[in-house]
Amino acid sequence: MLSELLPIDVFGVFLVFVRMGAALMIMPGIGEAYIPVQIRLGAAAMLTLAISPIVLPTVPTLPELPIQLFFLILGELVIGLLIGAVARLTMSALHVAGTVIAFQSSLGFALFVDPTQGTQGALVATFLTLLGLVLIFASGLHMLTLRALADSYILFTPGSLPNVGDFSALAVKYISSSFKVGIQIAAPFIVFSLTFYVGLGVLARLLPQIQVFFIGIPLQIFIALTILSIVIAPAMIWFLDHFEVRFIELLADR
Repeated sequence: MLSELLPIDVFGVFLVFVRMGAALMIMPGIGEAYIPVQIRLGAAAMLTLAISPIVLPTVPTLPELPIQLFFLILGELVIGLLIGAVARLTMSALHVAGTVIAFQSSLGFALFVDPTQGTQGALVATFLTLLGLVLIFASGLHMLTLRALADSYILFTPGSLPNVGDFSALAVKYISSSFKVGIQIAAPFIVFSLTFYVGLGVLARLLPQIQVFFIGIPLQIFIALTILSIVIAPAMIWFLDHFEVRFIELLADR
């Protein structure tokens, strides 16, 4: 009965659109809160038209029962969200690094609306996250996400839900990896902050009549910004390598 109401080709394109739309709704860059939903859906529609001729042979036929159709659409939604979440979790490395840097350099109270998170965040974290997005598009690494969407029809065939255990293991792997990279990027600032506060403590004991924090905080901010200007280039290269490796691993798992 459903096959009489919905042609096979239209149904296949619709299933592709469901996966593409779910991925682009949360993917960094196009899936940010400040991007209108209409633009995200339009991008998903254009991407669907581009890859539909390639992936339509893998799309199953239109099921006869509505409950089968429901689970088929649900599976496509879950797979799309999984791919978008991989990119989002990978980007979180910069947010972790920026937050740690801000709190280790007395800039933690400089809060700003983070457009990539939809909430208030440390100014350094917002800066690093936006810079990372720009570099991803400038270096062409965004093509890896598009390739992952196309190759997902080999890794996750339509009509099959991802294994819950595999999904949980993948989520843990990407969260731990992003946290590790974020801490590694912020490591120079952690060492500097520890050394600086030890020095302030010694100075406070030697000269108790001086308010060391009135002198120390401006100096700490200045030195931290100097360190940031030195390490930002290798840190961004490190992050781009992390982003590329994570998606290459995802594509290689197929």
